[in-house]
Amino acid sequence: MTRVSVIGCGNMGGAFLKGLARDGSYHLTAIDLDPEALAAIEEHASETTDDVAAARDADVVVLAVKPDIAEAVLEGLDLTAHQTLVTLAAGVSRGFVAARTDASVVRIMPNLAAETGNMAAAATAEGLTDEVRGILDALGEFVEIDEGLMDVSTALNGSGPAFGFYLIDAMKRAGVEGGLDPDQAETLAAQTFKGAAETVLRDERSVDELIDAVCSPNGTTIEGMEVLWDSDADEAVIDAVAAAERRSGEIAEAFENE
Repeated sequence: MTRVSVIGCGNMGGAFLKGLARDGSYHLTAIDLDPEALAAIEEHASETTDDVAAARDADVVVLAVKPDIAEAVLEGLDLTAHQTLVTLAAGVSRGFVAARTDASVVRIMPNLAAETGNMAAAATAEGLTDEVRGILDALGEFVEIDEGLMDVSTALNGSGPAFGFYLIDAMKRAGVEGGLDPDQAETLAAQTFKGAAETVLRDERSVDELIDAVCSPNGTTIEGMEVLWDSDADEAVIDAVAAAERRSGEIAEAFENE
């Protein structure tokens, strides 16, 4: 059984750990100085501790701390070349981390859906091992990218869930206005987005071809699509991703200049 230590059990670290617990193939050590954070994930971990030295026993160590404390945590770690360090710290380059540890380093940008096994993640091709690929497969879908694309990945799959929630809420509100109660409308909207996403991932047809498949001539769907096609909805989404990408770059630049 692969031994995984997660350092930092806040939102992202906790989601990562809970997702791996669902898989059941890992011995999980949760490491955090905050007793409340450890209490929140205690039932999902094999063991919990506030001592980073526990990471010495892991095959894979996941660094899921805030960027401003990443360096301090790295200074307290004593890892070997036989271990792999997976860094989730936003804006912290792989090179920065690799210069401060003997472990093999891979940088990952995941999202909170790791908790349910529906994560979308980007991983730097450099440093990525089959062991880490197995972990990412257990948590959802991932792509291998050059690190220079990490800012756009941060925007697309890191920030993307919030954009998705926004669109689901708009669909929900339309359902409520049409007479559904809020719980009914939310279930239908969320499940519709989930089903649409699964179809895109599993079907060989392009997105445009899938839209055509749903749009019967003179039917209800094409009537609604005409409204979207005549609007700037797609441009607004593109602009949202671009804004998040710019901010990711600014955060990374500020970190490197400290």
